[in-house]
Amino acid sequence: RGYLDNITAIGPRTVGSPENEVLAVNYLLEQIRAIERESTEAHKISVDVQRPTGSFHLNFVGGFTSYYANITNVVVKLEPRNGAENAVLSNCHFDSVPNSPGASDDAVSCAVMLEILNTLSKSSEPLQHAVIFLFNGAEENILQASHGFITQHEWAKSIRAFINLEAAGVGGKELVFQTGPENPWLVEAYVTAAKHPFASVVAQEVFQSGIIPADTDFRIYRDFGNVPGIDLAFIENGYIYHTKYDTSDRILTDSIQRAGDNILSVLKYLATSDKLAKSFEYRHGNVVFFDVLGLFVVAYPARVGTIMNYITAAVAFLYLSKKVLQPKTRAIHNLKKLFIAFGFTLLSWVCTLAVLIVAVFISVIGRSLSWYTHFYVSVFLYGTAAAAMLILVHTLAKKFFYKNMNEQYLGDTFFDASLMIWSIALAVITQMGFFSAFICTLWVAFPLLAKLMIHKEFSQEGATMKFVMMYMLGMFVPYLYTIYLSWTVFEMFTPVMGRSGSEVQPDLVLAGLIVVVTVILSSYFINFIYLVKSTKTTLIALTTVFVVTLILVCSGIFFPYSSDAANPRPKRVFLQHTSRRFHDLDGNVVKSDSGIWINGFDYTGMSHITPHVPEINDTIRTPCEEQAPFCGLPWILPVHLMFWKTWYLPAQEFFPRSPIHFKVLSKELMPWNSVRLSFEVSGPSHMSVYIRPHEGSALSAWSLGDGMPIATVGGDYFVFYSRGLQAAPWHFWVELTAPEKHSDGIVSLAIAAHYLFGEDQQSPQLHALLERFPNWTFSFGWSSTYDLFVF
Repeated sequence: RGYLDNITAIGPRTVGSPENEVLAVNYLLEQIRAIERESTEAHKISVDVQRPTGSFHLNFVGGFTSYYANITNVVVKLEPRNGAENAVLSNCHFDSVPNSPGASDDAVSCAVMLEILNTLSKSSEPLQHAVIFLFNGAEENILQASHGFITQHEWAKSIRAFINLEAAGVGGKELVFQTGPENPWLVEAYVTAAKHPFASVVAQEVFQSGIIPADTDFRIYRDFGNVPGIDLAFIENGYIYHTKYDTSDRILTDSIQRAGDNILSVLKYLATSDKLAKSFEYRHGNVVFFDVLGLFVVAYPARVGTIMNYITAAVAFLYLSKKVLQPKTRAIHNLKKLFIAFGFTLLSWVCTLAVLIVAVFISVIGRSLSWYTHFYVSVFLYGTAAAAMLILVHTLAKKFFYKNMNEQYLGDTFFDASLMIWSIALAVITQMGFFSAFICTLWVAFPLLAKLMIHKEFSQEGATMKFVMMYMLGMFVPYLYTIYLSWTVFEMFTPVMGRSGSEVQPDLVLAGLIVVVTVILSSYFINFIYLVKSTKTTLIALTTVFVVTLILVCSGIFFPYSSDAANPRPKRVFLQHTSRRFHDLDGNVVKSDSGIWINGFDYTGMSHITPHVPEINDTIRTPCEEQAPFCGLPWILPVHLMFWKTWYLPAQEFFPRSPIHFKVLSKELMPWNSVRLSFEVSGPSHMSVYIRPHEGSALSAWSLGDGMPIATVGGDYFVFYSRGLQAAPWHFWVELTAPEKHSDGIVSLAIAAHYLFGEDQQSPQLHALLERFPNWTFSFGWSSTYDLFVF
């Protein structure tokens, strides 16, 4: 707790700022030296401050190339006195986004690592392998410092596995959401050693699908270091992740203790494991893993899971075949009835998608995110509508299609229809290679087992109370696990909707998730619709709740955001006071303007801001400069496809005290009709370069990354630059193949300078505008310049 409080007391630690490059580094070194002085004779501690320079391409947020210069890593190696050939890496980052004290992301992880270093160093027992603690100083600059370490540091060669400590929320339990690639022994290590396990292969498959707009240093170690690892992150309260509210007092001591217990145990296990030195022998194979209510982790080889899944599906199909063939003379009739029930079940599930129409309606009338602060609203609005629709379809089927049929027979048939759907889903998802298929196994195995146990009771006595109790008991495991998993998913996804961009309809996403959960949870209760006498009361209750909630949502009573000090739900808004200049082929300025460029991070745009700041309205929507890459706007990262709706408020010209210096060093004619343009740039710690070859031209090579230019989604090229406290001027070149006739030039190149801290960060006009934003917003502003050139 002391380490955490002291790191966050420094304030926001933006890469390139004195707070990050000097104060945070000095504090870490002081604590490490103090730990070293008190360490036992069994250990040797080595410390290195690395300041790497490098470049790489990253296929993230549309894809871009990253260049970094003189950024900072603080690296500590704890090893036996006689040294060690192999090492396990523990990684955190002490930098933060410019607008946040970064307690959870990621100061708490660095605090935990300092305490683990302290604990291990005081042990009288030497470790078998080295433990390398990397306190990296440029993760928020999209994983730059980890790249500098794993590709350039001499200790990196000895690393056989890593643990990456991250955050997607503030406090709570830390979730293992990525492992590998392959190397099942790492999951085994976590399962064996972690005292408070919380892990899910479902989270791994969701995260690696790219649905969540985030990435971690795990990718760098995996892709550039070819090292396997474990990725952990705090996921609770993502509403205040990357905001000023990410303060140390919001992280409970229990949360810190829990993380420390887990990571210390796993690191110690790995550092004394024979498998670490021979990790290449154990690298093949994948693991299905999931925790049970946070009590313990179930893990087994994926190949075993595949066999288990197919056997479970086969047993279910065998059971269904036997039911159809009893008696054989009615097999065709039985099969027909089963498929009709199968069809009605699928139809009812499809009809629940009508809820998405409600979500679209809510979005169109401007009431999106009404559930952002009040999650129960989404359940009352979309959950009740989905359940009512599903029950209605089967009620109508029972009344008109299955008129006068035996209720007991119908209940049995619809149970079999649900079992058939889950069995098909299990076989298909397993065939597709998804490890999350284990969920389908739960939904086939336990209901089938329950049905076999109570079949006699049901056939003789019907739907008695004893039958219902035994049936519910049989469903307990899949229902309990699905509810537990669903809560984790909603805990992760709901806050993300507040920062998913202006184009994603959050109500559509959340309604879709609620429909999926409703369908899953209702699958084995459909048969009860046919067993009960009437569903009228249930339908009226669900419809009433839905209609009342819909009216209240439409009235605007549920405001999306909250400034509650204990539990804030802020709206995120970023503003840049920018001055833009557009040059022609001769270097003349043909257009210039200045304005405050505004980005709202969610679908509601500025609709809630306009009443408070009237000049920010839809009349000042930002036009796209079609001839310029990325619409002629100073994007700090290529997230333009997430934010089509932005606003541009005219403002006075911004004159930085430390302006950018950009010059052409040379223009060379190269072989094969190519032209090489060389540039020199010096400016603030964060800059972006945007390149668009003209028609007929092509960017064939450059001095960045691996030398092969890769365009972003959309066709332009994006380069993100950052540096530490000091760095030499940045030199780079681009090479283009060009047509013989190019009167309008061969390439447009723009450069933006971002002043994220210091005296140039906020102009008086920007500061005055930020002061007018309501207290339920998290508004952050900085200044920038943008220059477009044609060559």
